[in-house]
Amino acid sequence: MEIRDRKTVDAASAARAARAAASAQPAPAAAPAPAAAPSEIVEIAGLAETELTPNVRRALAALMAEVQQLRRQLDDTRQRINYLERIADEDPLMPVVNRRAFVRELSRVMAFSQRYGTPASIIYFDINGMKQVNDTYGHSAGDAVLLAVAKLLLDNVRTTDVVGRLGGDELGVVLVQTDQARAEHKAAELAQLIDTNDVIWEGRTIRVTVAYGVHTFAQGDSAGAIIDAADRAMYQTKTQMKSAK
Repeated sequence: MEIRDRKTVDAASAARAARAAASAQPAPAAAPAPAAAPSEIVEIAGLAETELTPNVRRALAALMAEVQQLRRQLDDTRQRINYLERIADEDPLMPVVNRRAFVRELSRVMAFSQRYGTPASIIYFDINGMKQVNDTYGHSAGDAVLLAVAKLLLDNVRTTDVVGRLGGDELGVVLVQTDQARAEHKAAELAQLIDTNDVIWEGRTIRVTVAYGVHTFAQGDSAGAIIDAADRAMYQTKTQMKSAK
């Protein structure tokens, strides 16, 4: 196709320009970049701007507008996926991971521990007397107790450790690079901290205590076996606490 004062654009040149426009990568900035002008597309494709006919310029401009729209849709989709992944891992009440995410992180730490021969342990906490708290003060008070315990655990472990809710009033802590003796010491320290920090609910003081069990990973352990072992150790402690009363 010939036009005055313009060079002929062959099919190969137009194809190169279209492929270059379609393969352009999104900018790293959060806000989408403005659509490239036809002259910028020509530079990407290695063509002279004078090779573009008006029809090709319009087609490339439309193509770049569509590419920008797809970029925005992709960014929105990624944000949505991140949000869904986050709420899928979070406990609906406490600022800790739920059991599914806890087991996943436990498995990850377990694999690292077995591969590199480093120790790791789990603490299983059970909050004592939650039924009595709920019956006496109401379930809102029980929620306040759960939140207070979760916050104390989060504030007093390392960022590399994992805190999660394992059941209604049961929480777990994965301690990376921690052997049995250090895990026992840390568990006692956390239990003492919870015991000495009463929860104030609508002007009333609620004393909170916990029972705990500790298990250090062994070769061949599965995530389920590790949690069960710590759970059994916790119930032994709870039984001893009841017997001591």
